[in-house]
Amino acid sequence: MNTADLGLPVDVPSTALFTDQYEFTMLQAALKSGTAHRRSVFEVFTRRLPEGRRYGVVAGIGRVLDAVENFRFDPGVLAFLREQDIVDEPTLKWLADYRFSGDVWGYPEGEVYFPGSPILRVEGSFAECVLLETVVLSILNHDSAIAAAASRMSAAAAGRRLIEMGARRTHELAAVAASRAAYIGGFDSTSDLAAGFRYGIPTVGTSAHAFTLLHDTERGAFQAQVDSLGRGTTLLVDTYDVAEAVRTAVDVTGPELGAVRIDSGDLLLVAHRVRHQLDELGAVNTKIVVTSDLDEYAIASLAAAPVDAYGVGTQLVTGSGHPTCSMVYKLVARARSADPKAPLQAVAKKSLGGKTSIGGRKWAARRLDGDGVAEAEVLGTGAVPDSLADRQLLVQLIKGGESVTREPLEAARRRHFEARAGLPLSATQLSRGEPVIPTEYV
Repeated sequence: MNTADLGLPVDVPSTALFTDQYEFTMLQAALKSGTAHRRSVFEVFTRRLPEGRRYGVVAGIGRVLDAVENFRFDPGVLAFLREQDIVDEPTLKWLADYRFSGDVWGYPEGEVYFPGSPILRVEGSFAECVLLETVVLSILNHDSAIAAAASRMSAAAAGRRLIEMGARRTHELAAVAASRAAYIGGFDSTSDLAAGFRYGIPTVGTSAHAFTLLHDTERGAFQAQVDSLGRGTTLLVDTYDVAEAVRTAVDVTGPELGAVRIDSGDLLLVAHRVRHQLDELGAVNTKIVVTSDLDEYAIASLAAAPVDAYGVGTQLVTGSGHPTCSMVYKLVARARSADPKAPLQAVAKKSLGGKTSIGGRKWAARRLDGDGVAEAEVLGTGAVPDSLADRQLLVQLIKGGESVTREPLEAARRRHFEARAGLPLSATQLSRGEPVIPTEYV
């Protein structure tokens, strides 16, 4: 069952309280001052990529659409806001009827982004847009960080299969989101059944060391697993002695053994020894899967090893050292009055310490060189140059409060591979460096 298009809700009745309190206090004050209904434009962007990263990956757009649809103030939520004296009665009355009715544009899921890229643009009244800030950033910062790490690991794996197995290393709900983001970034499967159920991601899994230790002998454990799962299963061979385990595994299954998994030791050395041993035993088609605290650097170091698949957990679901993308949600334009026809006026934060922003409702396009390779991320607030008209990046996601772009997760995954392939070759280098293309403002 593929549930990617169903817009399933999160595991709470409403997303409305996935919100910082100051969103509500701003709303109350704006309602009282008469500015709440001014037409406004908010943009999500990051001022810089995580240190050393060459590009970012957009992930979480589908989850943002779900969150906006489920942003509702039911009686229980309103009662909480009243009991805690968060807002006054006029504001509670306004919230009771809240439905986002504006428009949202954004980079499609799986696309790459760079500093300043308007990853998401939210348009509507100030009141309805400001409330979405926290939940939007929560989703995009988390999912995009995981997808970026997954993309780097996918590039390092160079076509070898990748298994996401980090559920036990993060919050149980974050684990499902991480599986989704990792799939977009290039992973092939997950060990997390909730992610498989909710998003249709292929799931895998066989046994842990506990299963071997449960049995009186390693042979008994292998035989029990094969009797249950068939000869194409993956046997874990490093509980005791690896060489002896490989001999036993092939003796139990014959040359039809699907794969062996190595979870400890010098993976480069052990993988070579196991491959040689398997071939000598006639199991030439048996695959080798390696796990054990891998990250993109460890995967790259195993490029010369006879490894067929990698299982990655902790480093993936924590963003491989960068668990957030530092995205922000800023007001960039607002109307001069509450009149729906009032013109928009660009606004921007001016401050010290690198936290300035650029005002105005922006478009984004990616300029290509003569070979069709990306050479710049171009942003502007005026007319789009004719030369970039067919290279625009933002697509409409919500129109008049209704989602207009729902797609299978597989589409975002394919888009990412295409977007990454369109970047300069240095994009996939693991060495530290600046963004692979510059951001230009016109």
